[in-house]
Amino acid sequence: MLFSEDLATELILSVFYNCRSVSDALALASTCHRFHRIFASRKLEILEHAAEKQYGPLHDAIQLLTHNESQPAHLPRSVPLSLALLQQLVHVGRIAARWTAIYPLKKWKSNYEDRRLLTQPERHRFRRALYRLWLFDRAFHTPAHPREDRLLPRTVADRADLLHNWPTTHLAEIADVQSVLRDVIHTSICPSNGAIARKYRNRFPDADRGNLLFNIHLNYPEAPARLRETSPSEFHRQQNDASLFYTHIEHTPAAIRKFQLSKYNPTTYHEPGAEGWGDEVLHYYVVEDMLKLDPEALLWLKDHAPLKRQVETYVKGLGDWFENNGETFAQTMEWVLEQRGEEVAEMMEGLACGELGVVAEDEE
Repeated sequence: MLFSEDLATELILSVFYNCRSVSDALALASTCHRFHRIFASRKLEILEHAAEKQYGPLHDAIQLLTHNESQPAHLPRSVPLSLALLQQLVHVGRIAARWTAIYPLKKWKSNYEDRRLLTQPERHRFRRALYRLWLFDRAFHTPAHPREDRLLPRTVADRADLLHNWPTTHLAEIADVQSVLRDVIHTSICPSNGAIARKYRNRFPDADRGNLLFNIHLNYPEAPARLRETSPSEFHRQQNDASLFYTHIEHTPAAIRKFQLSKYNPTTYHEPGAEGWGDEVLHYYVVEDMLKLDPEALLWLKDHAPLKRQVETYVKGLGDWFENNGETFAQTMEWVLEQRGEEVAEMMEGLACGELGVVAEDEE
């Protein structure tokens, strides 16, 4: 029988270095005292190898985590690895992993018969693109970049300098990832009036309620008939009940809470039409604004803000700079491609036919 004491230290280290995730390395280190001692002697090095395979490229994640306003975003930064930095790398890596799982659902939304899991190289490219888009958001989608400054030559040049660090194929991957974020905003976080009406009919095909009451031109809609027919005292009681409902709803089980907070669930004090974010034109500008949020914020809203008023409260807390001030990555990418003598239309066509992007047919 072979015991751990019989194995050479170099062999055990080789096993550690081939762990494909941080959790695997930690689990291996907990198997016996000798493995734990060997792990402790090379902890950072072993965890760095595991994190690179699970959440890499760490170089791009480090550029994201170490960015601050003291230096331009396009300058590469090299910092020594520490346990504190590694914890932050794992955090952003887990965010990237969640988006990696969402990507196939959105990429093959229509032709779902082609849907599949991403390969390891495709996951690596997706994470790289997400980290770079996240860095762009952190650097240029801030209160220091209001709408009035977005077309200033110096501001455009700063944004372009960052994108010039990456080849056109990598810019196409970022655009591919951004399209997934856009779709999540469009369908889950800020659905349009049309999307609300369509999904409501799908959920309640036999409902005899007439047309939904959409909040058009930001005017308060007329109260639903079931509220208009009540007395003033009864109406105020129902409004108070609604307030108590939203105040205490987090104490209910998760499954019940998910149904109660559904955009499409009609109640005495909830009109599904009020969850719409406008018609096609108004909704387009809403989505452009929301694309300034980083991937972590979008995931949080997707998971914890099922109702429009909750999203609006979050956006209001960001300050006046946020509204009516759309994202600037697409505009900057077009600027950079023009400087390179390339066309955005050709890139988008390449993304549509699968020649470019995260799941490009011609892999690097």
